[in-house]
This record gives sequence, structure tokens and C-alpha cells, in this order.
Amino acid sequence: MKMVTRHFELDTGPDTQLIDITERVADIVGSSGIRDGNASVFVKGSTASISTIEYEPNLVKDFKEMLERIAPSDKEYHHGMTWGDDNGRSHVRATLMGPSISVPVVGGSLELGTWQQIVLIDFDVPARRRKVFVTLYGK
Repeated sequence: MKMVTRHFELDTGPDTQLIDITERVADIVGSSGIRDGNASVFVKGSTASISTIEYEPNLVKDFKEMLERIAPSDKEYHHGMTWGDDNGRSHVRATLMGPSISVPVVGGSLELGTWQQIVLIDFDVPARRRKVFVTLYGK
């Protein structure tokens, strides 16, 4: 079995931004030499997540509205009393979503559905520079 780890960085905007990273992950898979196996995609940090979505504007809007109902921006979070950084909602949202996903690799390609894209979701209040790791296992 072979293992390959690569990473890339990208700048995000403030307050719950979804960025389609499918092509960047697919490029890493394509150049890895792994034909069949698994790709783990992980974002470093406690206020961001990796997931999949049908990346179209109205579903992105629906997703953001759902998050606002679950962990509203206008609520006071205990975390703010600790650090005074007003991003308790960012931590709660990231914890619910999780920092990584696993995607099968078949024939040297990501095994995603037709309308399924991999997204980085940055929940933090300020803009950030994020580091995403792609680890591939297989043959």
C-alpha cells in the first residue's frame, strides 16, 4: 500500500464562506500515482470544516440559513467570555460539521456523485488563510 500526503493553502473571506475545492483535491489525486484507495481531506483549525454539497448558489444560501438557525450569530456564546473574540458560533458550527471527509478513489479519480463537490467551509468571523491536507492511501 502506498501513502501520499499533500497540502494547499487558500485565503477565505469572513463569516461562513463555502469554497469549492474539488478541482484542487482531484489534481492531487491525479498526480499521486494512486489508482484505487481512499482520499482523506482535512482542514487545519477549529473554526473550519470540510464537507460535500451540490455547490450551487441557492443551496449554499439554504445551508447558511440553516446554520444561522442552529448556531445563530446574534447569540452570546460562553467562548466569548474566555477569549473576547466573538467567534463562539464559528467553533460550534465547525464542531458540528467536522474537519474532514473521506472519499473513495477509483481508477485514479475521486468517486463523487454528479452534483457532489468537496467544499471548505470557513466559519470564522475574520478572513483567514487555511491549510488543507489531502492524504491518499491505496495502490
